[in-house]
Amino acid sequence: MKACFMGLGYIGLPTAIIAAKHGIQIHGVDINPKVVEKTNAGQLHIIEPGMQELLEEVVKNGQLKADTKPVESDAYFMVVPTPFKGDHQPDTSYVEAATRAVLPLLKEGDLYVIESTSPVGTTEAMAEIIFAERPELKDKIYIAYCPERVLPGNVIYELVHNDRVIGGLNPESTEKAIEFYSQFVTGQLHKTNCRTAEMCKLTENSSRDVQIAFANELSFICDKAGINVWELINLANKHPRVNILWPGCGVGGHCIAVDPYFITAEFPMESRMIGQARQINNYKAFWCAEKVQNEMLKFELEKGRKPVVAMMGLAFKPDIDDLRESPAKQIVAKVMQSCNNANILIVEPNVEEHNVYKLTPYQEAFDKADVVVYLVAHTPFKTLPKDTDKVILDFCGVNKGF
Repeated sequence: MKACFMGLGYIGLPTAIIAAKHGIQIHGVDINPKVVEKTNAGQLHIIEPGMQELLEEVVKNGQLKADTKPVESDAYFMVVPTPFKGDHQPDTSYVEAATRAVLPLLKEGDLYVIESTSPVGTTEAMAEIIFAERPELKDKIYIAYCPERVLPGNVIYELVHNDRVIGGLNPESTEKAIEFYSQFVTGQLHKTNCRTAEMCKLTENSSRDVQIAFANELSFICDKAGINVWELINLANKHPRVNILWPGCGVGGHCIAVDPYFITAEFPMESRMIGQARQINNYKAFWCAEKVQNEMLKFELEKGRKPVVAMMGLAFKPDIDDLRESPAKQIVAKVMQSCNNANILIVEPNVEEHNVYKLTPYQEAFDKADVVVYLVAHTPFKTLPKDTDKVILDFCGVNKGF
């Protein structure tokens, strides 16, 4: 079987590699020539433990080849970004562009699957485009939606072992998609329709966003009340039916920070709590930035000089290199814009270089800093001294001790 993956990013490439590892002939497509070149050279362009070795193997044995254009295959997978526009309206133009790219190649009996997180109705909309351009394929191809559910840093295991929700345009499409995924997924494959599958993905991430918003709101309350939020949550979670998440400096990434808008854009009156959670989590980054600015001003008034400030972390979560929608990045930008001539050291141990910021090794930044601001709980940060005369602002629980 030959499968074409449209998009070789944080989800598309690992999925393509795992499928290739299980004997499927993979043609991976990406519009970035550098990604294509690195992939064909067996070089991983993302950080994911264990994936480099798998990529080298499947490229060497000819199971995976990358290109900037699709080729005729038996199955086509849309694994491209679905960002939102400036007014928080979902943008499915990438999915449509990828769909139109494979349109001329589709033939009777082919499988077409969208994996990209999408607004409800996207699969049906793409089916309409396909059948409008290729009416002879009506009821002759299989169309389905199957979102991923993987955790960066554990993708190899979760792509294989996690349950998947598979929703077809019709029952036959669902069965055809299940037939494909069962070649490498050992988790249970749950059947539904495409609209329910689309909404399921949005619901999962919106639920997590609401839970994070509760934790972040607690951090506001505890700060004002003079209570250690980390101790409070640790104690509250001793209750057998309570499981409060840890707060952070906001919510980032291309899932939890984006997906709730796909619901609020279409169902604004029915999704008020989801919308409020988004506002709370967005505000947390501004709140953190103000805390840093206030601490810098306090230091300058007391010491008679501007402090050296170490901003620790740019990624949207610990131990990855993904900076998409990162609240840490927003905080750094806001602090730097508001503090002229301040000596600010920026740290991100998982990125070699940044096109805007000069990066400093974490140990060097810590040693030089008067004020240390933990924005992301990267594992190396937890090895740094806790008993120090430095001013520590810990927004992500590096020093929480639990």
